Amino acid sequence: MAKQADLDDFLVPYFDEGKKKDPFSLDHFDPRAKPFSNGSKDADRARLSEIGLLLDNLQERLHAQRKRRVLLVLQGMDTSGKDGTIRAVFHEVDPLGLRIVPFKAPTPVELAHDFLWRVHSQAPAAGELTIFNRSHYEDLLVPTVHGELDADAFQKRCCHIRQFEEMLAYSGTTIVKCMLHISKDEQRARLQARIDDPLKHWKFDVSDLEARKQWDAYQSAYRDALAATSTEYAPWYVIPADSKTHRNVMVGELLLRTLDGLKLEYPPAKESLKGVKVE
Repeated sequence: MAKQADLDDFLVPYFDEGKKKDPFSLDHFDPRAKPFSNGSKDADRARLSEIGLLLDNLQERLHAQRKRRVLLVLQGMDTSGKDGTIRAVFHEVDPLGLRIVPFKAPTPVELAHDFLWRVHSQAPAAGELTIFNRSHYEDLLVPTVHGELDADAFQKRCCHIRQFEEMLAYSGTTIVKCMLHISKDEQRARLQARIDDPLKHWKFDVSDLEARKQWDAYQSAYRDALAATSTEYAPWYVIPADSKTHRNVMVGELLLRTLDGLKLEYPPAKESLKGVKVE
């Protein structure tokens, strides 16, 4: 298992409103880096399989105990691998107690409420490990890039998000947020692959090309959002994502460390069952 200090090298500094510090920049993280690779794709896949079995055991304890909650948030530019990460990291995990929530563009009903209304009902229940494939951060990033949120409104939404996540954490939810950091060149290659392969056309949307034209604006919005919402109770990690297998291993290692740190145990044996024989 990776050392804690190594994982924390990819931790976004915690937000501190009253403290001046060096500005956070995504440029500090190389999307091509593979610090958790075991040397080859086959070795990485083998390690991921090991992680999956360990996660399966820990998740079963989480589900059996029904006290704690875990929320994994996956954000990233188009093609950064949110779907692929979920398939690979949780391949060995029993779906019992595991829930995946994909967030699309808000519906008219959702838009008629505050931006966190649709999110709160999807937060994990006791004993659940919930994965947000995109999240409430879409309602911060997209309107910012589209010019619908000014600087003051952006900061207010960040404040609301911090308060929302603090409330979840206070209620027993452990939150881990991963920004899958892909390079512009790698995104171009993956988008082209979707265009060139008819079997992948279902993955492609022309809006992906429009979003790509706003690459710099999205990178800026991500930088500001991560800096303003990484907290001790809901930290952000920047995951190098140009390598799919490395990305998967790193997210798996991070989640494994998180669940292991909860010291999950099975519920105590029931005295009433002692000596019971099934006829």
